[in-house]
Amino acid sequence: MGTQAIEVTRFGGPEVLALSSVPEPVAGPGQALVSVTAADVLFLDTAIRSGRATAWFPVRPPFVPGGGVGGRVTAVGDGVDPGWAGRPVIARTGAAGGTGGYAEQAVVPADRLVAVPDGVDLAGATALLHDGATALGLARHTGIQPTDWVLVLGAAGGLGLLLLQIAQASGAQVIGAARGAAKLDVIRRRGAEAVVDYSQPDWTAQVTAATGGAGPDVVFDGVGGPLGAAAFGVLATGGRFSAHGAASGGFAAIDPAAAQRRGVTVRGIEQVQAGAGEHHELAQRALALLEVGRLRPVIGQTWPLPQAAGAHAALEARTAIGKTLLTVGG
Repeated sequence: MGTQAIEVTRFGGPEVLALSSVPEPVAGPGQALVSVTAADVLFLDTAIRSGRATAWFPVRPPFVPGGGVGGRVTAVGDGVDPGWAGRPVIARTGAAGGTGGYAEQAVVPADRLVAVPDGVDLAGATALLHDGATALGLARHTGIQPTDWVLVLGAAGGLGLLLLQIAQASGAQVIGAARGAAKLDVIRRRGAEAVVDYSQPDWTAQVTAATGGAGPDVVFDGVGGPLGAAAFGVLATGGRFSAHGAASGGFAAIDPAAAQRRGVTVRGIEQVQAGAGEHHELAQRALALLEVGRLRPVIGQTWPLPQAAGAHAALEARTAIGKTLLTVGG
């Protein structure tokens, strides 16, 4: 028997994503088989699909993309607690290159299973698998203080909106930066103290003005490139700069000497990436916060599995707001 999955047939644009019948996966030793309800979609997936990320993710077509799923465990392999069977979970796939998630069924390492609490929506839980854990980890490493002004670049994305919530819960004041009225409206409705459109030439002056001239104490840069470098330029003396994103095509170029002169702490993506154990702990914490309503993902759009190309096209066109998921069934 086979199962349905999306395959990258060759490196290229969203059109290379094709619905295919693939062999039904089997849980091997230390693995679990998950009947997928929702698959996580990351901007990183578009880079892997295009072939731009082969230096870091050495996968070759054909392959099933997707690094994370939510669903129910339907089978377990040798050495895995049989009590997992039937339980709702979220899990990173653990496959080479972060692949295997865009499918009706996915095999995952059993030590990456995160139990979803009773009554918690699987789509919401899946939305926190990567973004929730990452947001909590970034906040932990940055050390947000109640007196801080926090600037979030890419604040209308799934991760950006979670960072906004976490900063506010820490007592900080937040400036959300994005592109276009629709995205700014979402950020505003989520309670940001100020919003700026970084497609406007004076956006950094607006950031400085919002903070009373001092500049933000913390920058979460989920965009990179010239926009991230511009945000670094208005950071307050002694501030903290977290460069976790490169949606613009590359990370912000930060001059270490300039950072040292200004007493700025810079953390690149390599300094905040969580190991397997920390990621598992952060994902569990994210679900606990979701359960009590203290962390609320914004799922802006969902696409059925056969329309995965549409999800990728929306991400690359920058029209997606909040989290993007594929709905599968399960």
